[in-house]
Amino acid sequence: MLRLFHKSKPFKIRSVGENKKYGVAVKDVKELLKKSCKLLQVPSSGAQVCLYDDGTIVTEEFFPTLPDNTELVLLSRGQTWSGVVSDIGQLLNTDRHADSLIEAARELLCNEKSSKQRKILSDLLQNLEDKSEMESREDDQDWFLGVGSRFKTKSAYMKSNCESRIRSYMKEVDEAAKSIEKAKVKAEFLKASKCLTEILKEAKYNGCYFDRTEKTSERLCTQEGWFTCQGSFDEKACPSLHSINPYGSRESRIVFSTWNLDHRIEKRRTIIPALLDALQNHKSSDVNLDYFYQLLFTRENLKLVHIVCHKKEAHNLSCDDKKIFSSNANKSKPKAQVRKRRRT
Repeated sequence: MLRLFHKSKPFKIRSVGENKKYGVAVKDVKELLKKSCKLLQVPSSGAQVCLYDDGTIVTEEFFPTLPDNTELVLLSRGQTWSGVVSDIGQLLNTDRHADSLIEAARELLCNEKSSKQRKILSDLLQNLEDKSEMESREDDQDWFLGVGSRFKTKSAYMKSNCESRIRSYMKEVDEAAKSIEKAKVKAEFLKASKCLTEILKEAKYNGCYFDRTEKTSERLCTQEGWFTCQGSFDEKACPSLHSINPYGSRESRIVFSTWNLDHRIEKRRTIIPALLDALQNHKSSDVNLDYFYQLLFTRENLKLVHIVCHKKEAHNLSCDDKKIFSSNANKSKPKAQVRKRRRT
């Protein structure tokens, strides 16, 4: 008898995978399931109703707390719903709604006052308007704004961008020669620097790291141009899962310039000083320059990191003493000291 005095509550109901919503007015969960299953043509056996926002199952105890016009999802046996995330996943897995989604996001962005939601909408638009499949200047002119006319493709520019970064590391090595006072040491250091430059030239300054047209084993991105942050020097992976596709838009290209090729064993604090120290009493031919080349210019020691994951504190990592000298070098004592010990 008490049910007769319960006021019906209005709800918006929809099924999984459908955007269209229907209005129903019911007094309890039993009636909600009955009407919803009939309306959406879903078998009543094993059916459940949950909140659209977060997937919470609507029970008899929970039902009275629901506000009018709450959005609900009808689940048939075996179906699940993770809330709004489920809708986003469906949208991102198909191109059917891409144009309408872009239009809706733009409209919401114009009227949205919440800074958090504006950020979400802006990021969504940036990814939806991705043009990474385009490669040439004539196909995506906006991407090339501010890029020299000599670059005709995105890959060519990205390759040059990486080469410039690697060249800057070589420049730091060359500048270290200015601090050397001993003529013999400076001469050997210049020989070592020249040798490293020749190896770099042969490797085309490792520009392949940013070039998506290169072989999978040589590039740092996917074939589509996606780069993933490799985490700070002391982490195996990026906990925030940072990723970016600088091939997708001009904005992404510019933002990618803030990402770093970070040396795990530090360039200025450790590698260059170790090379200088090794040449104090040895010839450049005694030093394992291949090892120093790997540390300075290759993925052996470089990690691509988002600016947030770039820790600028001291890494406190050392060069491997066993790899600093070539196998034919006298690693123990300089010749002058060896002769002196024999006389005594």
